[in-house]
Amino acid sequence: MIDYRLIIDQVKSGNRRAMQQLYSLTIRYLTAVCQRYIVNEDDVKDVLQESYVKIFMNIGTFQQREEASILSWMTRIVVNESLMFIRQKEHYAFININDELPDCEEELEVEEYSADDIQKAIMQLPTGYRTVFNLYVFEDKSHREIAQILGIGESSSASQLNRAKKMIRSILTHNKTS
Repeated sequence: MIDYRLIIDQVKSGNRRAMQQLYSLTIRYLTAVCQRYIVNEDDVKDVLQESYVKIFMNIGTFQQREEASILSWMTRIVVNESLMFIRQKEHYAFININDELPDCEEELEVEEYSADDIQKAIMQLPTGYRTVFNLYVFEDKSHREIAQILGIGESSSASQLNRAKKMIRSILTHNKTS
């Protein structure tokens, strides 16, 4: 059993070995989080590097509540850094649509597909669709929260989520029949 409290206390005191240990314990998970938002591997590495710099610079302010809280805190930093990267590099990615909220289609039966297939389909989405999808599905944000985070309308968030789901369905069914 890994004692995250001990590792965090050592990181807070500047112990480089503890920093390396925390990095080793979390890099795979945080890479997967970052890859949900950013496709290019070089960009993923850059965002993760910035994220770990922020993590280690701000870990003194972190207060451990439970074992999962350090990972949640680190994940929030990676998501925020990913969103900042997208806003800076791909500001064109979010289309403001003033339509009414879209009708929801029936949900995709995800049990038919592997997690890898679903992840690959998500990564094929345009940046705006992928970002809204990730914030809604993985970060459990409402359309109001997504609209505030991304600077778009709530209806745009809902529309992009709906279009992302349609596109994922299309990609998965196409790949299944191929």
